[in-house]
Amino acid sequence: MSAEGLMDQLKGQLAHAYAEEFLETVRGKCITKPGSSLSGGESSCISRCVDRYIEATGIISRSLFNAQR
Repeated sequence: MSAEGLMDQLKGQLAHAYAEEFLETVRGKCITKPGSSLSGGESSCISRCVDRYIEATGIISRSLFNAQR
């Protein structure tokens, strides 16, 4: 395997690990009573967490892109 292929594989594994960690954090913080549906408060909490995650990912991506220039 080439160095580039190995880096791509590691990036994918890291992205997967971050996604799993994010989901566990959201579950622990937002879902207070697991069941077949979400309450309004739980839905709102998840929405806010996802919005923050997307915003943070964008900031990090832009910073990395600018650093590579």
